Amino acid sequence: MEADYVIVGAGSAGCAMAYRLSEAGVSVLVIEHGGSDAGPFIQMPAALSYPMNMGVYDWGYKSEPEPHLNGRKLVCPRGKVIGGSSSINGMVYVRGHARDYDHWADAGAQGWGYADVLPYFKRMEHWHSGGHGGDKAWRGKDGPLHVTRGPRRNPLFNAFVQAGKQAGYPLTGDYNGQQQEGFGPMEQTVWRGRRWSAANAYLRPALKRDNCTLTRALARRVVIKDGRAVGVEVDRGGQIEVIHARREVILAASSINSPKLLMLSGIGPAAHLAEHGINVVADRAGVGQNLQDHLELYIQMAASQPVTLYRYWNLFSKARIGAQWLFTKAGMGASNQFESAAFIRSCAGVEYPDIQYHFLPIAVRYDGKVAAEGHGFQAHVGPMRSTSRGAVTLASNDPNVAPKILFNYMSQQQDWQEFRNCIRLTREIFAQEAFKPYVKHEIQPGADLQTDDELDGFIREHAESAFHPCGTARMGARDDAGAVVDPECRVIGVDGLRLADSSIFPRITNGNLNAPSIMTGEKAADHILGRGMLPAVNDAPWLHPDWKTAQR
Repeated sequence: MEADYVIVGAGSAGCAMAYRLSEAGVSVLVIEHGGSDAGPFIQMPAALSYPMNMGVYDWGYKSEPEPHLNGRKLVCPRGKVIGGSSSINGMVYVRGHARDYDHWADAGAQGWGYADVLPYFKRMEHWHSGGHGGDKAWRGKDGPLHVTRGPRRNPLFNAFVQAGKQAGYPLTGDYNGQQQEGFGPMEQTVWRGRRWSAANAYLRPALKRDNCTLTRALARRVVIKDGRAVGVEVDRGGQIEVIHARREVILAASSINSPKLLMLSGIGPAAHLAEHGINVVADRAGVGQNLQDHLELYIQMAASQPVTLYRYWNLFSKARIGAQWLFTKAGMGASNQFESAAFIRSCAGVEYPDIQYHFLPIAVRYDGKVAAEGHGFQAHVGPMRSTSRGAVTLASNDPNVAPKILFNYMSQQQDWQEFRNCIRLTREIFAQEAFKPYVKHEIQPGADLQTDDELDGFIREHAESAFHPCGTARMGARDDAGAVVDPECRVIGVDGLRLADSSIFPRITNGNLNAPSIMTGEKAADHILGRGMLPAVNDAPWLHPDWKTAQR
């Protein structure tokens, strides 16, 4: 088996690259360990809590005991299925803030500033406002990835936005347009009632071409000869074989599995590789380092009226919603229920938002367990730019063994202050007039927790990952000792090998990472093809005019 380009991983970036490379006429072979994404658990948007908790679709990774979170092991779902994590995620679509990408460029990822990446966001999108306004000039109109907005019929969605306005925050009609900061509608990768994953958007159309194929196999290592990647060793149905790449091998296996594969291939910190008896091909200290994520809390309120989604949280209603979705792709099952959102700044002097909100009209956890009190609603809230850093390291040189993941969450004193801010600012929003008809009392943290120490105890026990790991093979200048890939996604120190997924992010972006990961695949494809970049777009983002002196 061979192709011009061999891509490891049919996830967000891998599917986008398979589409663009095959579109250009070269042959592409995609290796994916996971199986089919068919069936309602993945394709029905409202069923989102199921696939990320099912071993058939998820690698099942957990962190090491986190020292600053009472030694808890936090789950780290990664998609082991066609479409990767875009097939098991919450389908929330966030580009990130313009300043995130300008920071990338300043950190050595030349050519990845906002002006450079905006054309790729536009190229990948087919945006539908759904009659809810938005910035048409900033959005894509005919890309493969459909981006929509939920119907926002539940009155709590509007209450959340109005409460933000009453608290003095701006409104935004399109946080993916010129102005991210403020309260407004949330966007989702849902189209005609189905999850519009990278598999549906990119991979299926690509596989209809004669020059794109998919094979199910576990990638074991990159085969490197005389300093050049020539193929990928895989386990396919219990047989070890090599899939050859005539031009390049491209890793897109996630921010957990891509660094693992690099290290198994002899690319990484030399001392660590030696510990596991792996011959060093390229001593790259940054492989597996710089691990980042978003942590979040669920601030939950009991509802005084039965207007929440809890009324559907019974077997009969779930069956009815499921049946309606199966036959019509409409109704409650056709939305992820994240339909209002906000990005705000935590304090004066912060240039652009550093807190994100997902609002949900039910009090429920990602594992599908609802609050014991019945009717309620919640805001997922967390800081965007923690300075804590962790690492992905090898537990063994056996490709079948999961790597060690230590996020080192909350290791910086600043993290604690930021989370306390999140709790107190959220309480203030829920105390606004717009929520008066709906609020009964606070479920969690609970009104009795007020002091810094009390809130810190709650954070230690209840902070959860938002499932946005990234940064473990960061992009930078070729002479940067900590960089793993250069700005053209070439792995430094090995020819014929690229890496393009959320591993390469120098710093985590604002919001959910699916959109930036797909953009990375889109842009990487043009680097791989060597045909020049899309022209830069110098649209200036909106920044709060008083950000230096005012929090809102």
